[in-house]
Amino acid sequence: MEKITHRVLALKYRPKNFKELIGQDIMVETITNSIKLNKLPNAYLLTGIRGVGKTTTARLIAKALNCNKNFLKEESCDCSHCEEIAISKHLDVLEMDAASRTGIDDVRELIESSKYNPTSAKYKIVILDEVHMLSKQAFNGLLKTLEEPPPHLKFIFATTEVKKIPVTIISRCQRFDLHRVSIKELLTNLKKISKLENGKISERALLSIAKASEGSVRDSLSLLDRALISQNIEGKEIDETFVKRMLGIADRSKILNLLQFIFQGEQKKSITQLKEMVEEGLEPTNFLNDLLETIYFIQQKKNLGNIDNDLSISESEKEIISKISDDIDMPTLVVFWQLILKVLDELSIVSSPILSIEMLVVRLVHLKDIPTYENIIELLKKNNLNNPEENSSTAINLNINNRKIVNEENEITKNPKNQIKNISQTKPDLLSINQKNIEKEKVSSFEDLIKLSSIKKEIQLKYDLEHNVNLIKFSDGKIDMSFNENLDKNFVRNLSGKLLEWTGNRWVITLTKKAGQKSFSEQKIIKIKETIEKEKKGDIYKKFKNVFSDVELLEVDKEE
Repeated sequence: MEKITHRVLALKYRPKNFKELIGQDIMVETITNSIKLNKLPNAYLLTGIRGVGKTTTARLIAKALNCNKNFLKEESCDCSHCEEIAISKHLDVLEMDAASRTGIDDVRELIESSKYNPTSAKYKIVILDEVHMLSKQAFNGLLKTLEEPPPHLKFIFATTEVKKIPVTIISRCQRFDLHRVSIKELLTNLKKISKLENGKISERALLSIAKASEGSVRDSLSLLDRALISQNIEGKEIDETFVKRMLGIADRSKILNLLQFIFQGEQKKSITQLKEMVEEGLEPTNFLNDLLETIYFIQQKKNLGNIDNDLSISESEKEIISKISDDIDMPTLVVFWQLILKVLDELSIVSSPILSIEMLVVRLVHLKDIPTYENIIELLKKNNLNNPEENSSTAINLNINNRKIVNEENEITKNPKNQIKNISQTKPDLLSINQKNIEKEKVSSFEDLIKLSSIKKEIQLKYDLEHNVNLIKFSDGKIDMSFNENLDKNFVRNLSGKLLEWTGNRWVITLTKKAGQKSFSEQKIIKIKETIEKEKKGDIYKKFKNVFSDVELLEVDKEE
């Protein structure tokens, strides 16, 4: 009895003609028109993300160029050339994976073989997949052949990283960018294929698969294959809940409930809701991206007032989004967005990503404790009225919970909005800050500044001062320095702010390309070397050297 082999859906339903290629209409029209007019380029370059049809398009072009019939009009051509190309067995159509054959020798062999006429077809066609993996020498070897190939030879390149391909190669090709396929087109395709496969799967479940595919047709079919296998085993319809568990995606309604608890300052309820989602198989990265997407929908509803065109949002979810958008303002949404992005970066550092997202929820809840800009300004105005002997041009720079609030030279922005409505945000003890109570530091030299940066635990600032700047001149209230290309782009702003905070005075920081002294770290290394050389001339080292001939002095510790 012959054993039936299962074919994955991505291969089973691979497009057999240009009409079946979804989401690439403009490209298809251009290619088919050039074939009809017989205005063919020497080489095609197909670029795009994974799973949008680059290799499939390459094979379709090969079929269209070599078809015995009229491939562009045939629904399913059965000529010998098309059938052999479809199964990658045509002698004149060479498919090569550039990732495994990257060297100049492989390209030289390819060019030598391409000189011979095709055995049976009209054109000899070379399909190079992942062409960006070729070495520099291999690319150089292709240049002349690409520009002036034999009349019977055509190249088709496919790549996901077009930026890695030399411009000299790109300029010799006709480039086509395959775009991400829209959710609507993916959904239509998934419906058609699930019907052909007799799959019992809901439309909302298919929509979740289409969204998770991120514009890739192959990814969508792979996920559909995975869902249908589960349906065949369990025998029941696959719903949206199952698909989201399968993908580790949180239900948006639960994310909206979580956001409501956060906006209300309900820490216990927020953590409980999050833990329920974790128990259901929540994947941290997917969760944070879904959270960002939900915040985007909220701001879109608030600013544009319309999210009805988005297929992925249900009516009930639209109502919750509308309610939240009425009770929240843009500054809060912006701060939420920034904090979530920060935690996405933290996931690669923290050993337990679940801890990161729990702490994110706690941080978001406690944003209500941040004083508003309006409250800060009002308190400063009252403080100036109560202390008329103080200078009226007080400059204060507060940094509270990652939000910088600046009042400089009494330039006050008017009509600021509350950060979170219906939540008390003022804590008088946090706002009782007066510049005269801050202990001032004395900075008399460049070395003092570096030591103070270390004491204040300003690591980035200390590193830049030691390694990336060269002192030209240091005086009270003014520092002239040169710098290298590694200097942090916010260096001047950070240094000016810290000097104002530490010394109570404004400093003028001047950066120039003019040559200065050696950097602090270079001077330190020179001093260490000089000390070692000096000690090598001393009696102690000479005595050790006489006893241990291979001894080497590496470090000198001086007792204070």
